[in-house]
Amino acid sequence: MRPTVICFSGLDPSGGAGLQADIEAIGQSGAHAAIACTALTIQNSQQVFGFEATSKELLLAQANAIVDDLPIKCVKSGMLGTTENIAALAQFLREHPDYLYVLDPVLVANSGGSLGNQETLVKAFAELIPLASVLTPNTVELRALTGEENLEKATEKLFTMGAKAVLVKGGHENTPEYIRNALYVDNTLVSETKCPRLEGEYHGSGCSLASFIAGRLALGDSLKAAVHHAETWLFTVLKNAETPVVNGQKIPKRF
Repeated sequence: MRPTVICFSGLDPSGGAGLQADIEAIGQSGAHAAIACTALTIQNSQQVFGFEATSKELLLAQANAIVDDLPIKCVKSGMLGTTENIAALAQFLREHPDYLYVLDPVLVANSGGSLGNQETLVKAFAELIPLASVLTPNTVELRALTGEENLEKATEKLFTMGAKAVLVKGGHENTPEYIRNALYVDNTLVSETKCPRLEGEYHGSGCSLASFIAGRLALGDSLKAAVHHAETWLFTVLKNAETPVVNGQKIPKRF
């Protein structure tokens, strides 16, 4: 069977982000996606209206049910919703130290809707950071996690918090012509990419990128190669994105 990535993420009814984005991206990477649902959200492609988090007991039961059933190689997390679920995931990772782990530190949706109490989530993420093979924060999340406005200082601080590798996504920065992503390993810049900035906003781009990286890691790619494959794939996916509402956020066309 294909190597498996188990995704700890929330369910997005629109299918643009969350678990459906994870499943589609991982499938496109060549790996198999398994699911541990962290929350049921009330949202569409444009706005988050609320959510109900899964209990930590139910979350761990979902994950543990498939540990001996599927060839899990990697864990990917997105929306975790509560500090209890963050602690539960940390427990799961410590029990399975051989799993690679891609941490997408989701705090808010692209539309700005809340996906948990940001202040408490930021504090709780400190437990997950040293367990991750790579973190994939956008610059808003990077600043929130570290309390540093300067991006270089913020990235350095993540490494003092125990990070092993960080992919800093530059989509929220004021660079009208391009988006710059930078991959750091052990606090050293190992690669950077600039791609043309596409028009509009996209629902689920971060989920898709992190999940594709996780899929490629599960298949045996090096981190640098996994990131390269994911960025190349994502640009095409976003270029072909579909618009459900005029002038609204676009949904990546992952197939």
